[in-house]
Amino acid sequence: QVHLVESGGGSVQAGGSLRLSCTGYPASANVVTWFRRAPGQGREGVAATYIGVRSIYYAGSVKGRFSISQDSGKGTVYLQMNDLRPEDTGIYSCAAHLRRNWARWASPDDYAYWGQGTQVTVSS
Repeated sequence: QVHLVESGGGSVQAGGSLRLSCTGYPASANVVTWFRRAPGQGREGVAATYIGVRSIYYAGSVKGRFSISQDSGKGTVYLQMNDLRPEDTGIYSCAAHLRRNWARWASPDDYAYWGQGTQVTVSS
């Protein structure tokens, strides 16, 4: 049974940094993506990476501030978040294995596996 686990969330002031980790995705997963859900809003795709291949995509709202990377040896995908803003506040979840083509990377319905999420709170 697949069990994704996120860690690294917390509370920071605007301008601060956090690094999130996602583990537990299956070796057969093709893509791992970070989503976030702000209070009262739907899930937003933040950053995605193909596993084992250097192919990455970012949402426009985080480009230049966030960086997704992977450590294949540890089976971990990271999300480095710099210059955090209050609007980055939300629950960050990782999702694994995209069941449709790469153009659907930001569609939450197209992933096979999900973690429970970790809270990120940015204060002004």
